[in-house]
Amino acid sequence: MAANHSQKHPPNSNDQRTVLVVCILLAVLVFAVFGQTLRQGFVNFDDGDYFTSNFHVLTGLTWNNAKWAFQIGYAANWHPLTWLSLMLDAQLFGTGPAGPHLTNVILHAANTVLLFLLLRRLMGLRSDKSVGAMATQAGALWPSAFVAAIFAIHPLHVESVAWVSERKDVLSGLFFMLTLLMYERFVEQSKIQSPKSKMFYGLALLIFAMGLMSKPMLVTLPFVLLLLDYWPLKRFESSTLNSDESRAGSQLATISRLVLEKLPFFLLSAASCVITILAQQKARAIIPTDALPLFDRIGNASISYVVYLGQMLYPARLAIFYPHLENLPLWKIVLSLIFVAGITAGAFALRRGRPYLLVGWLWYLGTLVPVIGLLQVGAQAWADRYTYLPLIGVFIMIAWGARDLFSFWQCRRQALGFASLIVVAALMVCASIQTSHWRNSESLWIHTLACTSRNYVAHCDLGSVLAKQGRVAEAIEQYQATLELKPDYADAHNNLAILLAGQGKTAEAVKHYQRALEIKPDFAAAHNNWGNALAVKGQINEATEHYQQALQLDPDFGEAHNDLGALLLGQGRTAEAMQHFRKAAELIPDNADVQNNLGTVMADQGRTTEALKYFQKALELKPDSAKTHFNLATLFVARGQLDEAIKHYQQALELMPDFTRARYQFGLVLQTRGKFAEAVAQFEKILELDPKHIASQNNLAWLLATCPDNSVRNGNKAVELAQQAVQLSRGRSPEILDTLAAAYAEAGRFPEAIETARQASDLSTALNNKPLAEAIQTQLHFYETNSPYHEKP
Repeated sequence: MAANHSQKHPPNSNDQRTVLVVCILLAVLVFAVFGQTLRQGFVNFDDGDYFTSNFHVLTGLTWNNAKWAFQIGYAANWHPLTWLSLMLDAQLFGTGPAGPHLTNVILHAANTVLLFLLLRRLMGLRSDKSVGAMATQAGALWPSAFVAAIFAIHPLHVESVAWVSERKDVLSGLFFMLTLLMYERFVEQSKIQSPKSKMFYGLALLIFAMGLMSKPMLVTLPFVLLLLDYWPLKRFESSTLNSDESRAGSQLATISRLVLEKLPFFLLSAASCVITILAQQKARAIIPTDALPLFDRIGNASISYVVYLGQMLYPARLAIFYPHLENLPLWKIVLSLIFVAGITAGAFALRRGRPYLLVGWLWYLGTLVPVIGLLQVGAQAWADRYTYLPLIGVFIMIAWGARDLFSFWQCRRQALGFASLIVVAALMVCASIQTSHWRNSESLWIHTLACTSRNYVAHCDLGSVLAKQGRVAEAIEQYQATLELKPDYADAHNNLAILLAGQGKTAEAVKHYQRALEIKPDFAAAHNNWGNALAVKGQINEATEHYQQALQLDPDFGEAHNDLGALLLGQGRTAEAMQHFRKAAELIPDNADVQNNLGTVMADQGRTTEALKYFQKALELKPDSAKTHFNLATLFVARGQLDEAIKHYQQALELMPDFTRARYQFGLVLQTRGKFAEAVAQFEKILELDPKHIASQNNLAWLLATCPDNSVRNGNKAVELAQQAVQLSRGRSPEILDTLAAAYAEAGRFPEAIETARQASDLSTALNNKPLAEAIQTQLHFYETNSPYHEKP
């Protein structure tokens, strides 16, 4: 008998072609809107943690990185498959933004197509008969395609697709769709008592677990399965019985059986909840109730449900961050609760004739529960990304509601089709514009400030963007605006203090560090940054105390280990410095400064081969580090590899033209290689940057006076430079007096050359510098015969 119920109508080739065309069009819609993200960059909101500064992600798929992905706590979450997918991006496409953006777009396109196929299959089944028997698709194709199209290009979904850090949304969405598809196949096979049903159940459970390992928001999926059981699968319906009491008892038994059937899914959800809470507690991401009272959470949750619906209908002024509203008006909370309760009551009342209303509404309400703010993680009041899967329920309500509402129209298909095209076209335009705001961090935060009010996070993060661009004055203005809105924002105090310290305003910086630590006593980064400010001022003991306090608060604070190590190295405490550098390398192996410092220690110890490895590793991590290029050049000089040294000096100066130390050493190497004109150019450039750079004055004067290349020599200019150097050194340097003597001789002023050379010789003898005294005596013989001294070619 079961075999008779499982017979299917032969597939219609026209239907198959229509489905294929719809799938292609949906994918084209996605790429038409989101293709622009392939030309966009990363943003400074979480993308550092998820990609740009994440060593494990940037180094691709390795065994060690895979093990790290399954650890609990990083980025206040546990989603190992999200990490692995980002590692795969880095492995395949490199560390630029195009690769992860492309993957996000592909995943979203796949989700869109799968949603269409899922809805068409679910809604096109005669659930009251054999599940395998396909009903006419006229009633399922259009609404399924419409829901998928709105899902594809709704502006609220821009955040989930255009933001690399939200890989977890589109990846978990893929597993969400696949789980529902496998579950539908399980139900279908169960109806005909096929042994394949167990296989599809197992696949659904496995894919659901993968979804939870992509984003724990999927914990409500078992609830969605029960909703689908109610409609369109109609598994809640009991067999026909005579008495109402018997029918009620049978239905209760049916519901109990369906809930029990989902028990493995609920157990996986419970495990994911526990792991997620542990991860968020470890990262201290959960906001305590004293900071955000329960009443405010409930009020914000009720308002959020209404806000999301409003944004769905009128997707304007969308932003990456919405701050919590201060002193929520009671009337807003009450009206929101009445609104939500009213729709719930209406959907329940219409459940028999319009079951999709109840299912769609409960889908929306239920899937938002993990992120509605009752357990608050982060400072946002609500977020566009949270609507990625929940709004599918509302889209179903709209599509099937419109189909039924206009069912009496003879031309309903044409009217609904035309209306759908208008809606899709309008949403495409809005979504394209919204996506364009994600082209870089600056445009994103400027747009956010234009769309929201009193947004202290937007001001602070825009300040960080401006600071990174070197626009310090503008960055300070943004941080000050942040503190006007939220005086107790510790991060803003810390960031502002860093900029003030960089301007030499240490006293002002200290006030902000102190305030940051008053607000947040366990703010290890503030102690560390305070230590950096003091170290620059030469207050070594005080700086050391702050580094140590930072490490007491957070023993695994890699940057503090590195900074303390650098301070100790400067004091000559190499062994202690090495301990901190090695610890830092364990904690933050992706930090170029740590690798650079380890290389410096090795170079100081003469272990040039090891130093070279560390410097090269530092350049892999940060190719634009002028400091590392300089250190490599210095190492190559010590190894006698002057050509390699010249290359790295040039790269250092391309990256940092005002790097006078590198330019000076570069000039010396050029001088050694006989490239005198180029050496002169380097010393002259240094004096443009720093007219009182004595070493450059002395070396340039010496070259102009004694260079074997006649075209380089200029006695009068050499005298001018050497006199300035003598004045700056107060005549206490025999080397500079020696240069002045050579300059006088080149200028033909031999009496002055002889007198100055004798002063230099006497001073070098007094300083017990015998080699210099002997060299000066040799040069003095030239001057006494009215001949300038020139070095040999």
